[in-house]
Amino acid sequence: MDLKAMHKLSYGVYIVSSLKDGKYNGQIANTVFQISSNPASVAISINKQNLTHEFIEESNLFSVTVLKQETPMKFVGRFGFKSGREIDKFDGIDFKVIDGVPVVVENGVAYLIAKVVDKIDAFTHTVFVGKLIDAGILDKANPMTYAYYHEVKNGKSPKTAPTYIEEDKKGIKDRGGEMKKYRCIVCGYIYDPQLGDEENDIEPNTPFEDLPDDWTCPICGASKEDFEEVKEDD
Repeated sequence: MDLKAMHKLSYGVYIVSSLKDGKYNGQIANTVFQISSNPASVAISINKQNLTHEFIEESNLFSVTVLKQETPMKFVGRFGFKSGREIDKFDGIDFKVIDGVPVVVENGVAYLIAKVVDKIDAFTHTVFVGKLIDAGILDKANPMTYAYYHEVKNGKSPKTAPTYIEEDKKGIKDRGGEMKKYRCIVCGYIYDPQLGDEENDIEPNTPFEDLPDDWTCPICGASKEDFEEVKEDD
């Protein structure tokens, strides 16, 4: 069975947020879809290990921010590869509280706010069904699709994402004569010297060793020390 067939399904890139005891948290999600139009309802899939899952279970409320195509990867990484148990993801972020629910407006094209009316146990995840209580347009920019996130921005899926499939690392080799590639041990991003790093203004054909000491992973913000050389027998 080739699970990569699942990659042919269509997804977007969203921030799902909720609240608990006066605190806010949010995470990147790709599984958000409309259920009905009258009443207007949506469903989201959230990993049971995530803090946002705990917040939604407590408040029975959640918001969805549809991210625009030009959203910086470090912004995605903040909500996708950082834990709300360790940092305040909303610190320094442009957001509003609408109907008591935090709504990220930075890099958003639209938002939805919903009250949970049902939930379905789905193995490692819970599918929360929510009835819309508010919605709005934030920007006229194009929304980011999951395909664009992967194919154009070279984005990765967190291990807790419903679409996560472990990559076959055997296909990534240090071929003789080519500059060595390095993998982020936090999010799995691979720095390819031949491509450089457009997000951080690193020109193509820049060896990893020549990157500035303060260079960080364009996806999750990890430092150079959090990268390991990609070897042929990985």
